[in-house]
Amino acid sequence: MKNTNKKGTVSVRYLTTAAIIAALYVVFTGLSAALGLASGVIQVRISEALAVLTYFTPAAVPGVTVGCLLANLLTGAPLPDIIFGTLASFLGVWGGYFLRKHKYLIALPTVLSNAVIIPLVLQYAYGVPDAFWYLMLTVGIGELLSAGILGGILLHVLQKRKLFR
Repeated sequence: MKNTNKKGTVSVRYLTTAAIIAALYVVFTGLSAALGLASGVIQVRISEALAVLTYFTPAAVPGVTVGCLLANLLTGAPLPDIIFGTLASFLGVWGGYFLRKHKYLIALPTVLSNAVIIPLVLQYAYGVPDAFWYLMLTVGIGELLSAGILGGILLHVLQKRKLFR
């Protein structure tokens, strides 16, 4: 996908795709929050499955990043979570973008960045007293479920249906 037009500015298609991905991220995070899964020691954000969209379009990098920022703002997360949670998502999708040629590894950066950064957020922003390694395990498992398994299913369905071109 060409990201810029003839004038060198970002294309409308790229911006629209990023905006749709951001909106989907917010909606799916809201759904996860309604189910009690969006935050805490054990979290499975359904929205993290969207990280695999970097396989199809680079617009997923700003889309997921902005979506995470908006979702954290709208769910009332404390400032460290807004900043570092968004950073974790950005690093994950950015890393996934560079692994897009290896579709089965595309969710790995998202799982790893969240498994390392979010436990620190939980300890320092929310005062969770659990051990870092325990939090790393619980957040990592949640990310493996959402970005790895749900994301893998999403990737397979989108690729099979050829919805991205």
